[in-house]
Amino acid sequence: MDLSLLSDLNKARTGRQAAILITSMEKNAQRLVRKGQDTSKDPLAAELEKRFRSGKSGLVALADGSTVFLTVNVPPPRLVIIGAVHISQALVPMAQISGFDVTVIDPRTAFATEDRFPNSTLTAEWPEDVLKSAPLDAYTAVAAVTHDPKIDDFPLQEALKTDCFYVGALGSRKTHAKRVERFETAGLTAQQIARIDAPIGLDIGAASPAEIAVAVLGSIILALRKGGEASR
Repeated sequence: MDLSLLSDLNKARTGRQAAILITSMEKNAQRLVRKGQDTSKDPLAAELEKRFRSGKSGLVALADGSTVFLTVNVPPPRLVIIGAVHISQALVPMAQISGFDVTVIDPRTAFATEDRFPNSTLTAEWPEDVLKSAPLDAYTAVAAVTHDPKIDDFPLQEALKTDCFYVGALGSRKTHAKRVERFETAGLTAQQIARIDAPIGLDIGAASPAEIAVAVLGSIILALRKGGEASR
């Protein structure tokens, strides 16, 4: 492998950036493509997007009869839950079983207790303080479930600005309409705001906290594996 490519790949891994190393099996040539890079003219554009979602490496046959091997490097998906509520208690173990690195953030110490969230990463601080040292990225999902804009709004806005693959918020349509007004005032675009999954989760008629957690996790996995457009 070209040492410069190896260095670039290691930097991508360290910085939680997705990248694919493309190796020509016939020509023994290599190149690196990062997620977010303009691939509109790349003959592998569709395949690269598919692999960025699946995270799976493998051989690909090209139209000219040659083959390339795609070595896919994507960071482990993260789920940041804003709010240590009943829905979160059910969502944490489900998400962990599904392979997500889960963090729960809630400054309300009456809710954010180890008794209610054993064996999980729980932070009883304000989201704006936590996210300074653990910034959001494209392989992070954010689910805001406190019903309190003083807690939810900042991480939701940061999630939209940093292009998190999923952004969901609990609340009625009336509540979300008020949220939209606040976010417009804060300078977010209509396109950014439209990415919010609200009311949160798949429309499966969920009623209990556990059922809502299932609906939320379903939306998150759908967005991760099939993209934001499919999730809506």
